[in-house]
Order: sequence, then C-alpha cells, then structure tokens
Amino acid sequence: MSSWFVYMLEASDSSLYTGITTDVDRRLRQHQSGRGGAKYFRGRSALAMVFVEGEHTRSSASRREAQLKKFTRHQKLALISL
Repeated sequence: MSSWFVYMLEASDSSLYTGITTDVDRRLRQHQSGRGGAKYFRGRSALAMVFVEGEHTRSSASRREAQLKKFTRHQKLALISL
C-alpha cells in the first residue's frame, strides 16, 4: 500500500496550492512543467514546495487536503512556519 502525502506549493503570484500525491518530487515537476499538473498553474507557475505532510492513506490525505483548503491564508502561513 502506498503512502500518501498532502502538500502545499507556493505559486508565482504568492498564492498557496494544496494537493495530494504518492510522489512529491514527481508532482512538483509536473506542476512546474505544465504537463500533468493542475489547471491552477496555467496562469501562474509553481515555485517551491513549502509544506509536506506524510504517512496518510488515500482517504485520510483527501480529508486533510479538504481541511487545509478551508484554512485562511494566515492559518496556512502559520502551519508552514512550524
């Protein structure tokens, strides 16, 4: 069984994108290349991975992603700085 990760990327417009994956490095490359990445990055580019949380199942990663997407920007920045 694969371990799933919840991650946050900083975009070129300083926004934060949240997603899940089984391979963080591959997913960052996909977002940066524009092939296989999210539509979110069509008008902006992915700069850096700023947060990774591992050891999730697919289900728990999806729940955590939904939880983080409801965070305010201030809450996300506080989480990243931990």
